[in-house]
Amino acid sequence: MSYSTAGPLRAVTLDDVRGAQKMLSGVARVTAMESSRHLSQLVGVPVYLKCENLQRTGSFKLRGAYVRIAGLLPEERAAGVVAASAGNHAQGVALASSLLGVHATVFMPKGAPLPKVSATRDYGAEVRLHGQVVDETLAAAQEHAARTGAVFIHPFDHPDIIAGQGTVGLEILEQCPTVRTIVVGIGGGGLAAGVAVAVKALRPEVRIIGVQAAGSAAYPPSLAAGRPVAIENPSTMADGIRVARPGDVPFAIVEELVDEVRTVTEGELSAALLLCLERAKLVVEPAGASPVAALLGGADGLGGLEGPVVAVLSGGNVDPVLLQRVLRHGMAAQGRYLAVRLRLADRPGALATLLGVLSVADANVLDVSHVRTDPRLGLTEAEVELHLETKGPAHCAEVRQALRDAGYTIID
Repeated sequence: MSYSTAGPLRAVTLDDVRGAQKMLSGVARVTAMESSRHLSQLVGVPVYLKCENLQRTGSFKLRGAYVRIAGLLPEERAAGVVAASAGNHAQGVALASSLLGVHATVFMPKGAPLPKVSATRDYGAEVRLHGQVVDETLAAAQEHAARTGAVFIHPFDHPDIIAGQGTVGLEILEQCPTVRTIVVGIGGGGLAAGVAVAVKALRPEVRIIGVQAAGSAAYPPSLAAGRPVAIENPSTMADGIRVARPGDVPFAIVEELVDEVRTVTEGELSAALLLCLERAKLVVEPAGASPVAALLGGADGLGGLEGPVVAVLSGGNVDPVLLQRVLRHGMAAQGRYLAVRLRLADRPGALATLLGVLSVADANVLDVSHVRTDPRLGLTEAEVELHLETKGPAHCAEVRQALRDAGYTIID
C-alpha cells in the first residue's frame, strides 16, 4: 500500500512524546515486558519482549491515533475523521474516536478479514467496504475527506502519530533501563521513528534496528537514495508492514536516528510467529513477529548484539485463517510438517497399509487426499497426498525413506 504525505513536515521532539504520554494516561495500556529465555540463549544476551500485541485493539496503533484525534480543533472534530486500513489502524482510529466522541468513518477493502471488520464496527466506527486492495480503499477515504470535510487520519505520516507511537520507547526505557538494543518492525516508519525520537534523546548509545519483510522492503532503497522511494507490488504475509513507500515525516527521522534496517524472509516470519506462540505463549501477527524473526539468526545474524535486547511485538491481530496457514508454513520451515504425494495400487486395504507404514514411522497424519479418477492415473492406480506432522528434518528424511523402503514412489 502507498500513502501520500499527510500534515506538515516538522520535527518530532522528546517533549512531543512526553506530552503524548500524558495524553494517553488512562487510555493506552502500559504493556508488559516479558523476558524470553529461548531467545536469550539463541542470541547470547538477555532478550525481552515488549508486548504491544496486548495493547487495547491489539496493537500500538491506538497510541498515535488517539494523540492525533485528540489534537484536532473543535471544528475539525465536529466534521469527523476518516481513515483507510485493512486492520490495526482501522481499529485504533475507531476506538480513539469513540473515546473522544468523534464520528469516524473507516474504509476497508472488501476482502478484509471479517474479525477485523467486526472489531472496527464494535469499537464504534462506521465501516465502508470499498475496493479490492488498500490503494483503492485509500483513494475512497481521501475522496470522502475532500467531499465532506472530515479529517483524514494518516496511519504513519504525521508528527502527532509519531509522537504517540514514541510512547512505546519511553515505556521501554522505564521497564528495561539497561537496554542496549531495540529491534522494531518498520512499515511506513511511524513506530520506529517515534521509538527512535524518544530513546535517542535520552539514551543516544542505544542501538535501534528496524526490520522489514524482504518482499516489502521500501526503506533500504529509500535510505540508499536519500529520499522516500516507492517499490512496486510489495508482497508479504505481514500486512502490518506491507507499505510501498516510507512516509516523508518518519523517513527523515529513521534516516537520522535508526542505526540499521534489516530484512527477513517469509519463512523467518513464520518461524518467529510459531516461536512466539509455542515458547512465549503469545499470539502475535506476522508484522509483530518481525523483530523476533530478525533475532532467529542469533547475534551473528545482526552483526553482533549488545544486550539487553528489547524486541517490540507490535500487534496481535492475526486472522485465524492466516494463522493456520502461517503456523503450517512455520512448522514446514522447521521440518515439523511434511507434505508428500505418492502412487499406490487401487485395491481394498491399500490406503490402510500405507497409513500403517506411517504409524510405524511415528508420523502424525493431519490430512489425506485420495484421488482415483484422475486421467493421469492408470486403471489400477490411485494417488494420495499426505500432510504429516513430524519431529524435525531428520524425522522427515526417515519418513520418506520408510515410504521408499515399503515400495512407494514419492512424486516430488
